[in-house]
Amino acid sequence: MAEAATAASVPTPPDISPVRRYVILAMVVFSVTLYSTSILIVAAVLPQLQGAMQATPDEISWTMTFNILATAMFTPMTGWLTARFGRRNLLAGSVLLFAVATYFCGAATSLESLIFWRVVQGAAGAPLPPVGQSVTLNIFPKHQHGMVVGLYGVGVVMGAFIGPMVGGVMAEWYSWRYAFYLMVPVAVVSSVGVMLALPRTRQAVAVKLEWTGFLLITTSIACIQLALSRGQRLDWFESTEIIIEVFIGVLTLYLFVVHSLTHDKPFLNLRLLLNRNYSIGLILVTIYGMLNFTPMVILPGLLREHVGLPDSLVGYVVGARGIGAMCAFFIASFIGSKFPRKSIAAGFGFQVIAGLWLMTVNLNTTPLEFVLNGIVQGFAVGTIWVPLTVVTFSTLDPKYLDETSSMYHLLRNIGSSFFISMSVTELVRSAAMNYEHMTEYINPFNPMLQMPWVMGERNLDTIEGLARMSQEIVHQASLISYLNAFGLYTLASAAAIPLIMFVSSPRKKTA
Repeated sequence: MAEAATAASVPTPPDISPVRRYVILAMVVFSVTLYSTSILIVAAVLPQLQGAMQATPDEISWTMTFNILATAMFTPMTGWLTARFGRRNLLAGSVLLFAVATYFCGAATSLESLIFWRVVQGAAGAPLPPVGQSVTLNIFPKHQHGMVVGLYGVGVVMGAFIGPMVGGVMAEWYSWRYAFYLMVPVAVVSSVGVMLALPRTRQAVAVKLEWTGFLLITTSIACIQLALSRGQRLDWFESTEIIIEVFIGVLTLYLFVVHSLTHDKPFLNLRLLLNRNYSIGLILVTIYGMLNFTPMVILPGLLREHVGLPDSLVGYVVGARGIGAMCAFFIASFIGSKFPRKSIAAGFGFQVIAGLWLMTVNLNTTPLEFVLNGIVQGFAVGTIWVPLTVVTFSTLDPKYLDETSSMYHLLRNIGSSFFISMSVTELVRSAAMNYEHMTEYINPFNPMLQMPWVMGERNLDTIEGLARMSQEIVHQASLISYLNAFGLYTLASAAAIPLIMFVSSPRKKTA
């Protein structure tokens, strides 16, 4: 986007009293928390949604991936929207539209309508994190940024802690619909609070959206996401649809890069990637996004369908991440800015530990062990976010804050959406392949099946016995597929660690 747009929309730290600064911070956090809560509430009720909508595991995952995709597609518009409408109006309007979409998500009667309103919900929530972050960083002086980002993160993580628990309880006591309905009045109150707390901003210049760049990047993201989401179902490149989607996605991405580098006022200024901290920070935040939501999408299916936990307990297990994240944010607020590279490396190290731990679970693993693992995951997320955010923007000119923050959150959301699709694809592919392989051993010529201590109560001479054996094979084949998905999670975590050595200290200026 044009530099004038971002420059016009980013004021210097205003003359606001310390008390009002913290009131604004509270209102902004309250608004941004709604978006993370909406994602995590749905994660807790995915198994019930799958049954209600009569959907397959890959289809029901679209309620997550297309929501995140919509956020990713509309996030780059944040700078233009901020310049055109002002931060206060944009935040308040986004939260209000979010409330409307949330209500209709709860009222949905088909998978198609649910996905549509989840897309609207994601689009409405897209400006909330980048604008909330830029407001937070601009109303506080720079020496308080580490502390403020920590407080901001703790507030947002409350959604990760409360959302799944509330969603699980609502699903078990009433219905999955009330997990959505419960957020509507909160969103309305939040919209009013933002209007009252934030100061009015005026736009000094008229700003035009650079439509060519916007349409190219959104088309590319949408096509690649569709290919990843539908590839397994359509047998990948055996499908004409997948070939077309991949071709269009790659072509429009290429055209976007060429256009951005040759246009005098591009939609996203790719020349900012010459800043080393910013470019490496974008890579790391993409990996961070890959790791952030994926376990919360795939774990509920394992816990409910195969381990046999009730909805409320699934919500508690998923929400346990919030405990670790909250503790980590408090710690990172004080040490993250002093030892950024060590803090980021430690965070990704905890991700590796959590992933290796998940690769050892089985169908007899206790809920407590899953809770403890979730706390480690959350601690890793909280440890990474504060120093990564501070380091990424530490050497950038503040006038680029809206634009660079949009790109930062765009790649985080793309990482989440793409990696969720990849993980769900691995679940479906690996479960089917392992089921087929394991059933080959169920035949009268297998001597192991003649041993009572192997068969237990299973009797292959009856229909009921065959059904039990088939169900057990489904459980075991699915468990292997989940372990494979956890392996991808661990590999992505480990891949981030070598990149951290290229990050410069915030005290060192880079070009």
